[in-house]
Amino acid sequence: MVNSGARYLVLLALLFGSAAVGTMVGPAGLSPGEVVGAFGSGGDQIARRIVIDLRLPRVFGAVLVGASLAVSGAVFQALLRNPLAEPYLLGVSSGAALAAVGALALGLGRLGGFLLPVAALIGGLLAIAIVFAVARVSDRLDTRVLILAGVVVSAFFGACITLILVFSPAETLRSAFFWTLGSLSGFSWRMVAVLAAWAIPASAAAWGLGRHLDALALGEETAAAIGTEVERIKRIAFFLASLLAAVTVSVAGVIGFVGLVVPHAVRMVWGSAHRGLIPTCFLAGGAALLVVDTAARVIGGPVEIPIGVVTAFLGVPFFLVLLRTRGGST
Repeated sequence: MVNSGARYLVLLALLFGSAAVGTMVGPAGLSPGEVVGAFGSGGDQIARRIVIDLRLPRVFGAVLVGASLAVSGAVFQALLRNPLAEPYLLGVSSGAALAAVGALALGLGRLGGFLLPVAALIGGLLAIAIVFAVARVSDRLDTRVLILAGVVVSAFFGACITLILVFSPAETLRSAFFWTLGSLSGFSWRMVAVLAAWAIPASAAAWGLGRHLDALALGEETAAAIGTEVERIKRIAFFLASLLAAVTVSVAGVIGFVGLVVPHAVRMVWGSAHRGLIPTCFLAGGAALLVVDTAARVIGGPVEIPIGVVTAFLGVPFFLVLLRTRGGST
């Protein structure tokens, strides 16, 4: 097993290498010299705009979205003691999608590119609030009720989305279709700043709960016996994981499998102690989504493939191999 220092060096090297490739390649076909020159004051202005204003925000956005999804998935898997748990389990994605599709149907998307992510974030947080309210039984957060509530809320919000789209024009239908499949196109520095303001503190807080998550992974009775305030920690951890998922959906749409596969793979390689698992998932998730987004931009030629499609094509066979070789255990 690789020690923690070497682990982080390997992941940082992968992350920076992926970021370099993501900055260099794209449909514009800039040469390496033009990309490097874009960082200087005397570089070509068109190349500078492509690199600084278009590619770099997207690179940073991919890192933060992938990192947030991986951390969210790791926390959910610990709380539910289930390696198949994923960030959208509690209806966050459907709540965010309903708010975004509703905003598109009302024409609010034309008022500014930043209004749609705000609406999606509000919708995701509303879904969390509803699920938590349903699952609270005698001041306890019942995990089984929580999962069932998430499934029911997702189904209801999904039906609402379908109803809205039935009466929407073709333009709204197309926008909603691509948004629900996930996309990092149009990422701006302002969106990166907002995402970082939510994702980094929430991930750091999840890392701070590492020892408590280790205890909860052994079972609630065991955790309580060794001094963990089970209900308080569960509420905080569920909220942090859901918040990370809601923020990513609000800016990038629904991107599957990153929050499912990355924590599972990281546990196989580096173990399941959450003080090490959380930062490892942060780096690995960022690097993984950055690689996938770069592929989504270039393999389709002039047409960009939705990133959710690429993650599904890569994630499904990878996870099936994991299930086959490990039997679903962690």
